[in-house]
Amino acid sequence: MAKPNPRVLEVIGTTYITPHMCRVTLGGDGLRDFPVDQESAYIKLMFPQEKESRPLMRTYTISGQRDNEIDVDFALHDAEGPASTWARNAQVGQQILVGGPGPKKLINNDADWFLLVGDMTALPAITVNLAQLPDDARGYAVLEVTTEADRQTLKKPANVEIHWIINATPNAENSPLLERIKTLPWFRGQPAVWAACEFHSMRALRQYFKVERLIPKTHLYVSSYWKINSTEDQHKIEKREDAQSIA
Repeated sequence: MAKPNPRVLEVIGTTYITPHMCRVTLGGDGLRDFPVDQESAYIKLMFPQEKESRPLMRTYTISGQRDNEIDVDFALHDAEGPASTWARNAQVGQQILVGGPGPKKLINNDADWFLLVGDMTALPAITVNLAQLPDDARGYAVLEVTTEADRQTLKKPANVEIHWIINATPNAENSPLLERIKTLPWFRGQPAVWAACEFHSMRALRQYFKVERLIPKTHLYVSSYWKINSTEDQHKIEKREDAQSIA
């Protein structure tokens, strides 16, 4: 099946959820035939470049959807790339090309308990995942953010604990996410794990979940959304090579 052509969407509004998370709401006529119930699905945003004919394409999660509106949350970094710069400066009425939506990335709800793990780039997807869990779900969400002010109030089942990690300077040498997870009591029964974060941290988490905790593929989603000191294009190449090495 051929991919649908990109659609032109308009900026309806922007708001800062936290100091390092900016929400851009997109709408317009281009959403008239957009499928419903697409929260947690990914889209491709295409940012024009002044000196290049081809736009830069970046992947983002739909964090919210209403009639003819979708929300896209941008994690903002001190060293800003084209996507962060665009989000900070987006004006109402401004247009952008958007591809997708692609498949949803949801945790396997057929489990005895749940563990969701991620940094700020994964927080939009984790927010959707938490909200769709059954009311009687139990488990943990371990979330790494830049500052104390970047904590959010998240909709979740009462028996899912949120563990916030403050880390303003991620590095490739350790994974604060994994370090925190190792301190948590491991419940009985089959867990479902959903994790997304920086590349090096992802690999440490994957090793732990697959080798030490023996989580089956059916109940494990682990992905990297970015890599320290790499552009998104470089990260995509290394991510693909990494996936091939473990296939």
